[in-house]
Amino acid sequence: MKSIFMIVSAALLTFTNAEESIDATNTIILSEQGVQNLGVQTVKSQKSSFQHTVFAIGHIQPIPNKHAVISTRFSGRVVQTPPIVGDIVKKGESVLKVESRQPGSPPPVIDVEAPMSGVITESHVTLGQPVEPAQELMDIVDLKQVWAVASVPESQASKLKLGATAHIKVISLGDEAFEGKLIRMGSEANHESGTLEAIFLLKNPELKLRPNMRTEFSIILSKRDDVISIPREALQGDLADPYVFVKHFDLPNAFVKCPVVVGERNDRFVEIKSGITRFDEVVTHGAYFLGFAQGGGISLKEALDAAHGHEHNEDGSELTAAQKAARDAEAQGPQKEAIWSSPIVLFLSISNAVTLGLLLIVTLKKSGHVE
Repeated sequence: MKSIFMIVSAALLTFTNAEESIDATNTIILSEQGVQNLGVQTVKSQKSSFQHTVFAIGHIQPIPNKHAVISTRFSGRVVQTPPIVGDIVKKGESVLKVESRQPGSPPPVIDVEAPMSGVITESHVTLGQPVEPAQELMDIVDLKQVWAVASVPESQASKLKLGATAHIKVISLGDEAFEGKLIRMGSEANHESGTLEAIFLLKNPELKLRPNMRTEFSIILSKRDDVISIPREALQGDLADPYVFVKHFDLPNAFVKCPVVVGERNDRFVEIKSGITRFDEVVTHGAYFLGFAQGGGISLKEALDAAHGHEHNEDGSELTAAQKAARDAEAQGPQKEAIWSSPIVLFLSISNAVTLGLLLIVTLKKSGHVE
């Protein structure tokens, strides 16, 4: 209950001091069209478990006991075009027709069946080719599950535990990510590279993963709870001066540049130690281009006037009664000067003054005060 009260109090305080906290120099206001053109997208900063990871590179490898070789038990000649590399076959399916050299008219033709389901990864046979029992004709590999083999620096290998999770990206598949479990470590280290193999099991139902594809690993070593973090793409600037763009809670299409202090980073998130709260909504996609945006023809004053229903100064602060009176007086001053500078008005004023003077003299003469 106490925590709920604190959250509500913080939100109310933020709302109350919103106009006072606006930094006009770091606030960018766009039109709706500008937001769409930049493709601006936002996410809420979150307080969650933060993963400490180690980076490694590697490759995809078929599981050794998921591999079969096709051969014949007799001599003969291939009489039907065989499947080619990349074709998918099922267990028991005929992959070769071989005409036997046994006597007969015509000679007997025997089907060679696939011993397992999988993908043809190698083929050493063509139509009409003579074959012998000792020949390896085709290789079939079951790729519904594969190994992702990471080359982990020896200094980090001792931190890995069986069952650890890794976020795995396959370079040829773009930004698509896979999740694997550590099932075994290599039997020996590579002395030249100073690495040890870590083998992760990956499911591959759509057969997207193929042997020897290059991979990048972010292996999770540990976690810390209750850490405020944001997606990596939200962080802008350099190491000395990082910042993020925060969506203004009140003004539409307004974004505030906020300097931040960062902590650890992993492959997906950045820890934020100070600068924003878990109530803030940060810009992810389009954040880089916001740094170059010049606004959409909407000033901070115009946006605040429309949002709050009363006038503001150019710096975003609320226009006080005294400031408004001073502004009105300043506006009226030039108008008065313009009126008195008009030739017609000046002539009429002088004429009225002369007429009043003459009337005064006549009145004084009649009263005997002037001879």
